[in-house]
Amino acid sequence: MKAFSDLTEQEILALAISSEEDDSRTYLAFAHELMDKFPASAKVFIEMAEEEQAHKRSLTDAYQKKFGDFIPLIRRTDVRGFVQHTPVWLSKQMTLDAMRQRAEVLELENMRFYKQAAEQASDPKVAQLLRDLAEAEKNHTSLADRLGLKHLTPDARLEEAEARKKLFLLQVIQPGLVGLMDGSVSTLAPLFAAAFATHDTWQTFLVGLAASLGAGISMGLAEGLSDDGKLSGRGRPLIRGLASGIMTMIGGLGHALPYLIPDFWTATIIATIVVFIELWAISWIRWKYMDTPFLRAAFQVAVGGALVFLTGIFIGSA
Repeated sequence: MKAFSDLTEQEILALAISSEEDDSRTYLAFAHELMDKFPASAKVFIEMAEEEQAHKRSLTDAYQKKFGDFIPLIRRTDVRGFVQHTPVWLSKQMTLDAMRQRAEVLELENMRFYKQAAEQASDPKVAQLLRDLAEAEKNHTSLADRLGLKHLTPDARLEEAEARKKLFLLQVIQPGLVGLMDGSVSTLAPLFAAAFATHDTWQTFLVGLAASLGAGISMGLAEGLSDDGKLSGRGRPLIRGLASGIMTMIGGLGHALPYLIPDFWTATIIATIVVFIELWAISWIRWKYMDTPFLRAAFQVAVGGALVFLTGIFIGSA
């Protein structure tokens, strides 16, 4: 995966062309889903797809004038810094409001992308084209207004900022949530292995503390170094790294702290209860913030957490 700051002008244009094509296909997919029940709203998404195709043609013309007819296929997933969205074909039965929010998030991301790309472009004509596209994304009429609020909830006007909130949640809050989940699960095995191997609560606590701090440092560095935040809008790497690292440590310390209790079995029973609470909380987080059905999230977390938990006990008792 290549950093956005390392892309050449040719690669930036190729990436923009494929991105416009992807967004056009997304809007056409929305239109296809809405055609039977909400034909007027489907027409709006068709018009949006046509706008993306017009952008693509402008970018393609600029590319061909400077670099020739061959355009390499470079997608957002090939470049570090882009937010990874669930593909539309995997997001079955999206509501009209969910489609609206996805579209508004895409427009915000595209505006940010074109602004950053214009700063990196060396050719004044290419830079101006990218600035014009950024302005076009910025000045797009509110999608809720374009849909006439006809099929949205009565308080839809009060939710116009929901897309921005969702983008902030996706790009800033979720690193901390991922850290919490990683810390809660990844430290189970070493903690309970130490507990059943030593039956010493203080030594077990030290192992849990070390595992939590180590996982926190690792997750913090991984998140902070993943991208500089300029393209994705995910904020400063230091803040994201601290959020992810601290939440990872908290996730691990939750079931390590009971081993400050001197009695081994009392500490172990309390730690086990804490583990079940943590696994339930992780399931709820995945359901609330990551669009995962609760039962599926609970099953995945329960099975994974239970396997890690039993692995630690098995190894410690060997």
